[in-house]
Amino acid sequence: MEDFGGLIGLRRAFRAGKTRGIDWRTGQLRALLKLIAENEARIFEALDQDLGKHPVEAYRDEIGVVKKSASHALLHIKKWMAPKKGQLPLLLFPSRAQVLPEPLGTVLIFGSWNFPISLTLDPLIGAISAGNTVVMKPSELAPACSSLLCETIPLYLDTEAIRVIEGGSDVAEKLLQQQWDKIFFTGSPRVGRIIMSAAAKHLTPVTLELGGKCPVILDSFSESDLKVVVKRVAGGKWGPCAGQACIGIDYLLVQQKLAPHLIELLKACIKNFYGDNVKSLQSICRIVNKNHFNRICSLLEEPGVAASVVYGGSLDRENLMIEPTILLDPPVDALIMTEEIFGPLLPIITLDKIEDSIDFINARPKPLAIYAFTHNKKLKDQILQETSSGSVTFNDTMIQFICDSLPFGGVGQSGFGRYHGKYSFDTFSHEKAVLHRTFFPELEPRYPPWNDFKLEFIRLAYNLKYVDLLLHMLGLRRYTSSRSR
Repeated sequence: MEDFGGLIGLRRAFRAGKTRGIDWRTGQLRALLKLIAENEARIFEALDQDLGKHPVEAYRDEIGVVKKSASHALLHIKKWMAPKKGQLPLLLFPSRAQVLPEPLGTVLIFGSWNFPISLTLDPLIGAISAGNTVVMKPSELAPACSSLLCETIPLYLDTEAIRVIEGGSDVAEKLLQQQWDKIFFTGSPRVGRIIMSAAAKHLTPVTLELGGKCPVILDSFSESDLKVVVKRVAGGKWGPCAGQACIGIDYLLVQQKLAPHLIELLKACIKNFYGDNVKSLQSICRIVNKNHFNRICSLLEEPGVAASVVYGGSLDRENLMIEPTILLDPPVDALIMTEEIFGPLLPIITLDKIEDSIDFINARPKPLAIYAFTHNKKLKDQILQETSSGSVTFNDTMIQFICDSLPFGGVGQSGFGRYHGKYSFDTFSHEKAVLHRTFFPELEPRYPPWNDFKLEFIRLAYNLKYVDLLLHMLGLRRYTSSRSR
Protein backbone atom coordinates (compact mmCIF):
# COMPACT_ATOMS: atom_id res chain seq x y z
CA MET A 1 0.00 0.00 0.00
CA GLU A 2 1.18 3.50 -0.78
CA ASP A 3 3.02 5.23 2.08
CA PHE A 4 0.54 8.09 2.12
CA GLY A 5 1.21 10.61 4.87
CA GLY A 6 4.75 9.37 5.50
CA LEU A 7 3.59 6.62 7.82
CA ILE A 8 6.77 4.59 7.42
CA GLY A 9 8.90 7.38 8.82
CA LEU A 10 6.46 8.08 11.64
CA ARG A 11 6.36 4.43 12.65
CA ARG A 12 10.13 4.25 12.48
CA ALA A 13 10.39 7.22 14.83
CA PHE A 14 7.90 5.64 17.20
CA ARG A 15 9.64 2.26 17.24
CA ALA A 16 12.92 4.02 17.94
CA GLY A 17 11.36 5.39 21.13
CA LYS A 18 11.76 9.00 20.07
CA THR A 19 8.41 10.12 21.46
CA ARG A 20 8.31 8.08 24.67
CA GLY A 21 10.46 10.20 26.96
CA ILE A 22 9.05 13.01 29.05
CA ASP A 23 11.61 15.47 27.63
CA TRP A 24 10.29 14.99 24.09
CA ARG A 25 6.67 15.32 25.20
CA THR A 26 7.18 18.45 27.29
CA GLY A 27 9.42 19.94 24.60
CA GLN A 28 6.69 19.56 21.99
CA LEU A 29 4.04 21.03 24.28
CA ARG A 30 6.23 24.06 24.97
CA ALA A 31 6.88 24.42 21.25
CA LEU A 32 3.13 24.37 20.61
CA LEU A 33 2.63 27.14 23.17
CA LYS A 34 5.36 29.12 21.42
CA LEU A 35 3.64 28.59 18.07
CA ILE A 36 0.39 29.98 19.46
CA ALA A 37 2.06 32.94 21.14
CA GLU A 38 4.17 33.97 18.15
CA ASN A 39 1.38 33.55 15.61
CA GLU A 40 -1.59 34.96 17.49
CA ALA A 41 -2.19 37.78 15.00
CA ARG A 42 -2.04 35.35 12.06
CA ILE A 43 -4.49 33.02 13.79
CA PHE A 44 -6.89 35.92 14.34
CA GLU A 45 -6.62 36.78 10.65
CA ALA A 46 -7.15 33.20 9.47
CA LEU A 47 -10.22 32.74 11.70
CA ASP A 48 -11.64 35.98 10.37
CA GLN A 49 -11.08 34.86 6.77
CA ASP A 50 -12.68 31.45 7.30
CA LEU A 51 -15.56 32.29 9.63
CA GLY A 52 -15.60 36.00 10.39
CA LYS A 53 -14.66 35.40 14.03
CA HIS A 54 -13.98 38.46 16.13
CA PRO A 55 -10.60 38.36 17.94
CA VAL A 56 -12.36 38.16 21.32
CA GLU A 57 -14.33 35.10 20.25
CA ALA A 58 -11.25 33.67 18.53
CA TYR A 59 -9.18 33.95 21.70
CA ARG A 60 -11.96 32.65 23.96
CA ASP A 61 -12.84 29.60 21.87
CA GLU A 62 -9.60 28.83 20.04
CA ILE A 63 -6.30 30.31 21.22
CA GLY A 64 -7.18 30.37 24.91
CA VAL A 65 -8.42 26.77 24.80
CA VAL A 66 -5.16 25.53 23.29
CA LYS A 67 -2.97 27.51 25.71
CA LYS A 68 -4.98 26.30 28.68
CA SER A 69 -4.89 22.66 27.57
CA ALA A 70 -1.16 22.62 26.79
CA SER A 71 -0.30 24.36 30.06
CA HIS A 72 -2.48 21.92 31.99
CA ALA A 73 -0.76 18.97 30.33
CA LEU A 74 2.70 20.36 31.12
CA LEU A 75 1.72 20.73 34.75
CA HIS A 76 0.43 17.17 35.14
CA ILE A 77 2.16 15.03 32.54
CA LYS A 78 4.74 13.53 34.89
CA LYS A 79 1.95 12.24 37.13
CA TRP A 80 -0.04 10.98 34.15
CA MET A 81 2.95 8.98 32.88
CA ALA A 82 3.71 7.38 36.25
CA PRO A 83 2.74 3.71 36.67
CA LYS A 84 -0.14 3.05 39.03
CA LYS A 85 0.05 0.33 41.65
CA GLY A 86 -2.25 -2.60 41.02
CA GLN A 87 -3.97 -4.59 43.78
CA LEU A 88 -3.67 -8.36 43.49
CA PRO A 89 -5.62 -11.27 45.02
CA LEU A 90 -4.06 -13.19 47.87
CA LEU A 91 -3.90 -16.30 45.73
CA LEU A 92 -1.06 -14.68 43.80
CA PHE A 93 1.00 -13.69 46.86
CA PRO A 94 3.85 -12.81 46.79
CA SER A 95 3.64 -10.63 43.72
CA ARG A 96 3.28 -7.02 42.73
CA ALA A 97 1.50 -5.31 39.86
CA GLN A 98 1.33 -1.99 38.10
CA VAL A 99 -0.72 -0.37 35.36
CA LEU A 100 1.66 1.21 32.88
CA PRO A 101 0.33 3.82 30.42
CA GLU A 102 1.98 3.46 27.03
CA PRO A 103 1.42 5.34 23.76
CA LEU A 104 -0.75 3.65 21.16
CA GLY A 105 1.62 4.33 18.26
CA THR A 106 0.87 6.39 15.18
CA VAL A 107 -2.48 8.16 15.34
CA LEU A 108 -4.65 10.14 12.91
CA ILE A 109 -6.51 13.29 13.95
CA PHE A 110 -9.21 14.89 11.80
CA GLY A 111 -9.82 18.54 12.71
CA SER A 112 -13.12 20.37 12.44
CA TRP A 113 -13.96 23.52 10.47
CA ASN A 114 -16.08 25.34 13.06
CA PHE A 115 -13.24 25.60 15.60
CA PRO A 116 -10.38 24.87 13.21
CA ILE A 117 -7.58 25.75 15.63
CA SER A 118 -8.76 24.41 18.97
CA LEU A 119 -10.49 21.27 17.68
CA THR A 120 -7.35 20.32 15.76
CA LEU A 121 -4.69 21.22 18.32
CA ASP A 122 -6.53 20.18 21.48
CA PRO A 123 -6.56 16.48 20.47
CA LEU A 124 -2.94 16.89 19.35
CA ILE A 125 -2.03 17.90 22.91
CA GLY A 126 -3.43 14.60 24.15
CA ALA A 127 -1.61 12.60 21.48
CA ILE A 128 1.71 14.34 22.24
CA SER A 129 1.26 14.00 26.00
CA ALA A 130 0.71 10.26 25.59
CA GLY A 131 3.85 9.92 23.44
CA ASN A 132 2.43 9.13 20.00
CA THR A 133 3.49 10.06 16.52
CA VAL A 134 0.73 11.95 14.76
CA VAL A 135 -0.77 12.83 11.40
CA MET A 136 -3.26 15.70 11.45
CA LYS A 137 -5.68 16.63 8.71
CA PRO A 138 -7.23 20.06 9.25
CA SER A 139 -10.62 20.69 7.67
CA GLU A 140 -10.54 21.91 4.11
CA LEU A 141 -13.69 23.95 4.86
CA ALA A 142 -11.51 26.34 6.86
CA PRO A 143 -8.74 26.79 4.26
CA ALA A 144 -6.95 29.76 5.83
CA CYS A 145 -6.57 27.98 9.16
CA SER A 146 -5.63 24.72 7.45
CA SER A 147 -2.91 26.47 5.46
CA LEU A 148 -1.63 28.25 8.55
CA LEU A 149 -1.33 25.00 10.52
CA CYS A 150 0.35 23.25 7.61
CA GLU A 151 2.89 26.07 7.36
CA THR A 152 3.67 26.71 11.01
CA ILE A 153 3.57 23.30 12.69
CA PRO A 154 6.68 22.00 10.86
CA LEU A 155 8.54 25.15 11.97
CA TYR A 156 7.88 24.47 15.66
CA LEU A 157 7.18 20.76 16.16
CA ASP A 158 9.19 17.61 15.43
CA THR A 159 8.62 16.78 11.75
CA GLU A 160 9.85 13.22 12.26
CA ALA A 161 6.93 12.58 14.58
CA ILE A 162 4.19 15.11 13.78
CA ARG A 163 2.88 15.88 10.31
CA VAL A 164 0.07 17.91 8.79
CA ILE A 165 -1.65 16.91 5.57
CA GLU A 166 -4.05 19.24 3.76
CA GLY A 167 -6.77 18.26 1.34
CA GLY A 168 -10.39 17.37 0.83
CA SER A 169 -12.40 14.17 0.97
CA ASP A 170 -10.06 12.43 -1.48
CA VAL A 171 -7.13 12.95 0.89
CA ALA A 172 -9.24 11.81 3.84
CA GLU A 173 -10.16 8.66 1.92
CA LYS A 174 -6.50 7.87 1.22
CA LEU A 175 -5.61 8.42 4.86
CA LEU A 176 -8.39 6.09 5.97
CA GLN A 177 -7.00 3.35 3.74
CA GLN A 178 -3.87 3.27 5.89
CA GLN A 179 -3.56 1.36 9.13
CA TRP A 180 -3.52 3.51 12.25
CA ASP A 181 -3.25 2.82 15.94
CA LYS A 182 -6.04 5.31 16.72
CA ILE A 183 -8.31 7.66 14.78
CA PHE A 184 -9.73 10.76 16.41
CA PHE A 185 -12.52 12.51 14.51
CA THR A 186 -14.56 15.63 15.23
CA GLY A 187 -17.49 16.25 12.92
CA SER A 188 -20.92 15.08 11.84
CA PRO A 189 -22.53 11.69 12.55
CA ARG A 190 -22.73 11.09 8.78
CA VAL A 191 -18.97 11.34 8.32
CA GLY A 192 -18.44 9.58 11.66
CA ARG A 193 -20.06 6.48 10.20
CA ILE A 194 -17.63 6.61 7.26
CA ILE A 195 -14.69 6.92 9.66
CA MET A 196 -15.88 4.03 11.75
CA SER A 197 -16.51 1.80 8.74
CA ALA A 198 -12.98 2.43 7.42
CA ALA A 199 -11.44 1.88 10.85
CA ALA A 200 -13.23 -1.45 11.19
CA LYS A 201 -11.21 -2.91 8.30
CA HIS A 202 -8.07 -2.67 10.45
CA LEU A 203 -9.81 -3.00 13.84
CA THR A 204 -8.57 0.49 14.60
CA PRO A 205 -10.00 2.10 17.75
CA VAL A 206 -11.76 5.41 17.18
CA THR A 207 -12.90 8.39 19.18
CA LEU A 208 -15.86 10.11 17.55
CA GLU A 209 -16.74 13.60 18.77
CA LEU A 210 -20.02 14.17 16.96
CA GLY A 211 -22.97 16.49 17.29
CA GLY A 212 -26.56 16.26 18.36
CA LYS A 213 -29.59 18.34 19.12
CA CYS A 214 -28.58 19.85 22.46
CA PRO A 215 -31.66 21.09 24.35
CA VAL A 216 -32.19 23.75 26.97
CA ILE A 217 -34.71 23.07 29.71
CA LEU A 218 -35.86 26.41 31.10
CA ASP A 219 -37.79 26.46 34.39
CA SER A 220 -39.50 29.49 35.94
CA PHE A 221 -37.34 32.20 37.51
CA SER A 222 -37.54 35.57 39.18
CA GLU A 223 -37.18 38.51 36.80
CA SER A 224 -33.61 39.28 37.90
CA ASP A 225 -32.50 35.66 37.47
CA LEU A 226 -34.33 35.37 34.15
CA LYS A 227 -32.30 38.24 32.70
CA VAL A 228 -29.10 36.30 33.49
CA VAL A 229 -30.62 33.14 32.03
CA VAL A 230 -31.48 34.95 28.79
CA LYS A 231 -27.91 36.24 28.38
CA ARG A 232 -26.51 32.76 28.90
CA VAL A 233 -28.99 31.24 26.45
CA ALA A 234 -28.24 33.88 23.82
CA GLY A 235 -24.51 33.43 24.34
CA GLY A 236 -24.83 29.66 24.10
CA LYS A 237 -26.95 29.77 20.96
CA TRP A 238 -25.52 32.59 18.85
CA GLY A 239 -22.21 33.32 20.56
CA PRO A 240 -20.06 30.33 19.56
CA CYS A 241 -19.63 30.45 15.78
CA ALA A 242 -23.21 31.64 15.12
CA GLY A 243 -24.65 28.37 16.38
CA GLN A 244 -22.24 26.28 14.30
CA ALA A 245 -21.05 24.36 17.36
CA CYS A 246 -21.59 20.75 18.38
CA ILE A 247 -22.38 21.73 21.98
CA GLY A 248 -24.34 24.82 20.99
CA ILE A 249 -28.02 25.09 21.91
CA ASP A 250 -30.26 23.46 19.32
CA TYR A 251 -33.73 24.06 20.80
CA LEU A 252 -35.33 25.31 24.00
CA LEU A 253 -38.10 23.77 26.11
CA VAL A 254 -40.24 26.01 28.31
CA GLN A 255 -43.71 26.17 29.81
CA GLN A 256 -46.24 27.75 27.47
CA LYS A 257 -47.21 30.49 29.90
CA LEU A 258 -43.59 31.66 30.19
CA ALA A 259 -42.79 31.74 26.46
CA PRO A 260 -44.08 35.23 25.49
CA HIS A 261 -42.02 37.06 28.11
CA LEU A 262 -38.97 34.91 27.39
CA ILE A 263 -39.17 35.76 23.70
CA GLU A 264 -39.35 39.49 24.40
CA LEU A 265 -36.26 39.27 26.61
CA LEU A 266 -34.42 37.24 23.97
CA LYS A 267 -35.25 39.82 21.30
CA ALA A 268 -33.82 42.61 23.41
CA CYS A 269 -30.71 40.58 24.20
CA ILE A 270 -30.09 39.77 20.52
CA LYS A 271 -30.32 43.43 19.57
CA ASN A 272 -27.93 44.34 22.36
CA PHE A 273 -25.40 41.61 21.55
CA TYR A 274 -25.48 41.54 17.75
CA GLY A 275 -27.66 44.35 16.37
CA ASP A 276 -30.91 44.03 14.43
CA ASN A 277 -29.85 44.46 10.81
CA VAL A 278 -28.58 41.42 8.93
CA LYS A 279 -26.40 43.70 6.79
CA SER A 280 -24.55 45.10 9.79
CA LEU A 281 -24.52 42.33 12.39
CA GLN A 282 -21.65 42.56 14.86
CA SER A 283 -19.82 40.05 17.07
CA ILE A 284 -21.30 37.07 15.25
CA CYS A 285 -19.73 34.67 12.75
CA ARG A 286 -20.92 34.09 9.23
CA ILE A 287 -21.99 30.72 7.88
CA VAL A 288 -18.95 28.78 6.74
CA ASN A 289 -19.89 28.37 3.04
CA LYS A 290 -22.76 28.48 0.55
CA ASN A 291 -23.68 24.83 0.96
CA HIS A 292 -24.19 25.20 4.69
CA PHE A 293 -25.94 28.54 4.16
CA ASN A 294 -28.40 26.96 1.74
CA ARG A 295 -28.93 23.98 4.05
CA ILE A 296 -29.86 26.25 6.97
CA CYS A 297 -32.13 28.35 4.75
CA SER A 298 -33.91 25.21 3.58
CA LEU A 299 -34.87 24.47 7.18
CA LEU A 300 -36.91 27.67 7.19
CA GLU A 301 -38.64 26.79 3.92
CA GLU A 302 -40.41 23.64 5.08
CA PRO A 303 -44.21 23.81 5.41
CA GLY A 304 -45.27 25.32 8.71
CA VAL A 305 -41.78 26.44 9.72
CA ALA A 306 -41.70 29.94 8.24
CA ALA A 307 -44.99 30.72 9.96
CA SER A 308 -43.42 29.91 13.33
CA VAL A 309 -40.73 32.61 13.03
CA VAL A 310 -41.33 35.25 15.69
CA TYR A 311 -38.05 37.13 15.32
CA GLY A 312 -35.34 37.45 12.69
CA GLY A 313 -35.17 35.28 9.60
CA SER A 314 -33.46 37.87 7.40
CA LEU A 315 -30.70 36.65 5.07
CA ASP A 316 -27.62 38.18 3.47
CA ARG A 317 -26.62 35.68 0.80
CA GLU A 318 -23.69 37.71 -0.46
CA ASN A 319 -21.98 37.75 2.94
CA LEU A 320 -23.36 34.38 4.14
CA MET A 321 -25.04 35.98 7.14
CA ILE A 322 -28.26 34.77 8.75
CA GLU A 323 -29.91 36.95 11.35
CA PRO A 324 -30.38 35.36 14.80
CA THR A 325 -33.82 33.82 14.47
CA ILE A 326 -36.40 32.64 17.00
CA LEU A 327 -39.16 30.20 16.10
CA LEU A 328 -42.12 29.36 18.33
CA ASP A 329 -43.48 25.82 18.18
CA PRO A 330 -42.41 24.78 14.67
CA PRO A 331 -43.73 21.36 13.59
CA VAL A 332 -41.87 18.73 15.63
CA ASP A 333 -41.60 16.46 12.60
CA ALA A 334 -39.95 19.16 10.46
CA LEU A 335 -36.24 18.91 9.65
CA ILE A 336 -35.49 21.82 11.96
CA MET A 337 -36.58 19.59 14.85
CA THR A 338 -35.21 16.26 13.59
CA GLU A 339 -31.79 17.27 12.23
CA GLU A 340 -29.00 19.18 13.94
CA ILE A 341 -29.48 22.85 12.99
CA PHE A 342 -25.85 23.98 13.23
CA GLY A 343 -26.81 27.58 12.62
CA PRO A 344 -28.41 30.67 14.22
CA LEU A 345 -32.00 29.37 14.38
CA LEU A 346 -33.56 28.77 17.80
CA PRO A 347 -36.81 26.79 17.98
CA ILE A 348 -38.73 27.26 21.24
CA ILE A 349 -41.03 24.37 22.11
CA THR A 350 -43.73 25.04 24.68
CA LEU A 351 -44.94 22.47 27.20
CA ASP A 352 -47.80 22.27 29.68
CA LYS A 353 -45.35 21.63 32.50
CA ILE A 354 -41.56 21.64 32.48
CA GLU A 355 -41.34 18.03 33.66
CA ASP A 356 -42.66 17.03 30.21
CA SER A 357 -39.24 18.02 28.85
CA ILE A 358 -37.86 14.67 30.02
CA ASP A 359 -40.13 12.69 27.71
CA PHE A 360 -39.51 15.13 24.86
CA ILE A 361 -35.74 14.65 25.09
CA ASN A 362 -35.95 10.89 25.57
CA ALA A 363 -38.05 10.53 22.41
CA ARG A 364 -35.00 11.70 20.40
CA PRO A 365 -31.38 10.56 19.96
CA LYS A 366 -29.11 11.16 22.94
CA PRO A 367 -27.69 14.70 22.83
CA LEU A 368 -24.07 15.71 23.30
CA ALA A 369 -25.14 18.13 26.05
CA ILE A 370 -28.23 19.05 28.03
CA TYR A 371 -28.52 22.52 29.53
CA ALA A 372 -31.05 22.98 32.31
CA PHE A 373 -31.90 26.25 34.03
CA THR A 374 -33.64 25.49 37.29
CA HIS A 375 -33.40 25.83 41.07
CA ASN A 376 -35.62 22.78 41.52
CA LYS A 377 -33.55 19.95 43.01
CA LYS A 378 -36.22 17.38 42.19
CA LEU A 379 -36.14 18.39 38.52
CA LYS A 380 -32.33 18.33 38.52
CA ASP A 381 -32.36 14.79 39.93
CA GLN A 382 -34.97 13.75 37.39
CA ILE A 383 -32.85 15.09 34.51
CA LEU A 384 -29.74 13.29 35.78
CA GLN A 385 -31.49 9.99 36.45
CA GLU A 386 -33.96 9.79 33.55
CA THR A 387 -32.01 11.20 30.59
CA SER A 388 -28.76 10.22 28.87
CA SER A 389 -26.37 12.71 27.31
CA GLY A 390 -22.67 13.41 26.97
CA SER A 391 -22.90 16.04 29.71
CA VAL A 392 -25.39 18.03 31.76
CA THR A 393 -24.82 21.65 32.73
CA PHE A 394 -27.11 23.42 35.15
CA ASN A 395 -27.77 27.16 34.92
CA ASP A 396 -25.23 27.93 32.21
CA THR A 397 -24.19 26.86 28.72
CA MET A 398 -20.99 25.77 26.97
CA ILE A 399 -18.73 26.16 30.00
CA GLN A 400 -18.20 22.41 30.44
CA PHE A 401 -15.96 22.45 27.37
CA ILE A 402 -13.18 24.40 29.08
CA CYS A 403 -13.04 22.23 32.22
CA ASP A 404 -9.95 20.00 32.01
CA SER A 405 -11.07 18.00 35.04
CA LEU A 406 -14.27 16.88 33.27
CA PRO A 407 -14.45 14.34 30.43
CA PHE A 408 -15.81 15.72 27.18
CA GLY A 409 -17.56 13.40 24.78
CA GLY A 410 -20.88 12.05 23.60
CA VAL A 411 -23.06 8.99 24.00
CA GLY A 412 -25.02 7.11 21.36
CA GLN A 413 -25.35 9.13 18.15
CA SER A 414 -23.53 12.10 19.70
CA GLY A 415 -20.33 10.08 19.67
CA PHE A 416 -18.18 7.99 21.96
CA GLY A 417 -14.82 8.32 23.62
CA ARG A 418 -13.75 11.29 25.70
CA TYR A 419 -10.96 13.80 26.01
CA HIS A 420 -9.74 17.00 27.76
CA GLY A 421 -7.06 17.04 30.44
CA LYS A 422 -6.11 13.60 31.74
CA TYR A 423 -8.91 12.14 29.61
CA SER A 424 -7.04 13.26 26.46
CA PHE A 425 -3.92 11.48 27.71
CA ASP A 426 -5.98 8.34 28.38
CA THR A 427 -7.64 8.50 24.96
CA PHE A 428 -4.28 8.18 23.22
CA SER A 429 -2.80 5.68 25.69
CA HIS A 430 -3.04 1.97 26.39
CA GLU A 431 -3.03 0.96 30.03
CA LYS A 432 -0.78 -2.09 30.07
CA ALA A 433 -1.13 -4.49 32.98
CA VAL A 434 2.25 -5.59 34.36
CA LEU A 435 2.55 -8.35 36.98
CA HIS A 436 5.76 -9.41 38.75
CA ARG A 437 6.02 -12.79 40.53
CA THR A 438 8.63 -14.38 42.75
CA PHE A 439 9.38 -18.12 43.02
CA PHE A 440 8.80 -18.50 46.76
CA PRO A 441 6.61 -19.37 48.53
CA GLU A 442 4.60 -21.57 46.22
CA LEU A 443 0.93 -22.18 47.01
CA GLU A 444 0.41 -25.86 46.23
CA PRO A 445 -3.41 -25.69 46.48
CA ARG A 446 -3.45 -24.05 43.05
CA TYR A 447 -2.25 -27.30 41.42
CA PRO A 448 -3.79 -30.76 40.90
CA PRO A 449 -4.48 -33.32 42.11
CA TRP A 450 -7.61 -31.76 43.54
CA ASN A 451 -9.07 -32.51 46.97
CA ASP A 452 -11.48 -30.95 49.44
CA PHE A 453 -8.76 -29.11 51.34
CA LYS A 454 -7.58 -27.36 48.17
CA LEU A 455 -11.14 -26.39 47.32
CA GLU A 456 -11.66 -24.80 50.74
CA PHE A 457 -8.30 -23.04 50.58
CA ILE A 458 -9.08 -21.51 47.22
CA ARG A 459 -12.58 -20.64 48.36
CA LEU A 460 -11.10 -18.69 51.26
CA ALA A 461 -8.48 -17.06 49.05
CA TYR A 462 -11.19 -15.62 46.81
CA ASN A 463 -13.22 -14.38 49.77
CA LEU A 464 -11.97 -10.92 50.70
CA LYS A 465 -13.43 -11.29 54.18
CA TYR A 466 -10.75 -13.84 55.02
CA VAL A 467 -7.77 -12.15 53.36
CA ASP A 468 -6.42 -10.65 56.60
CA LEU A 469 -6.85 -13.94 58.42
CA LEU A 470 -5.02 -15.94 55.77
CA LEU A 471 -2.17 -13.46 55.67
CA HIS A 472 -1.94 -13.76 59.46
CA MET A 473 -1.83 -17.57 59.21
CA LEU A 474 1.07 -17.22 56.78
CA GLY A 475 2.81 -14.90 59.21
CA LEU A 476 2.69 -11.98 56.78
CA ARG A 477 0.33 -9.59 58.57
CA ARG A 478 -0.93 -8.94 62.06
CA TYR A 479 -4.51 -10.16 62.15
CA THR A 480 -7.14 -7.53 62.99
CA SER A 481 -10.69 -8.72 63.51
CA SER A 482 -13.58 -6.79 62.05
CA ARG A 483 -14.82 -6.12 65.59
CA SER A 484 -11.65 -4.25 66.56
CA ARG A 485 -11.59 -2.05 63.42
